[in-house]
Amino acid sequence: ADVSLFIFNKAGIHMYILIYVDDIIIISSSPSATERFLSQLQADFAVKDLGTLHYFLGIEARHTSHGLILTQHKYIKDLLTRTNMLHSKGVPTPMVPSDKLLFDSGDKLSPEDTTRYR
Repeated sequence: ADVSLFIFNKAGIHMYILIYVDDIIIISSSPSATERFLSQLQADFAVKDLGTLHYFLGIEARHTSHGLILTQHKYIKDLLTRTNMLHSKGVPTPMVPSDKLLFDSGDKLSPEDTTRYR
């Protein structure tokens, strides 16, 4: 699925519209412009406004007085729960810390693996 980002800048109003399949995130400098945009969408589509963004595609969004914090804590906890590993003992890293990873070294992935690990 393609991700699409649309940017609107006019008359001091800045709006960013991120669309992924049937999910939409709207970030705007103007709440009234957001309401007008949603009303226009609702004229042609079934739209459900979930309010302030909290969770999107496995990423938590937490608003603070300094900005926005994005984490995957919930996704990781859900994954550990699903695999019965929630109470497993953690380790600092699953790799040897002294290994140096370089952008241009190593084996290229096969076409099958590039899809699997995308």
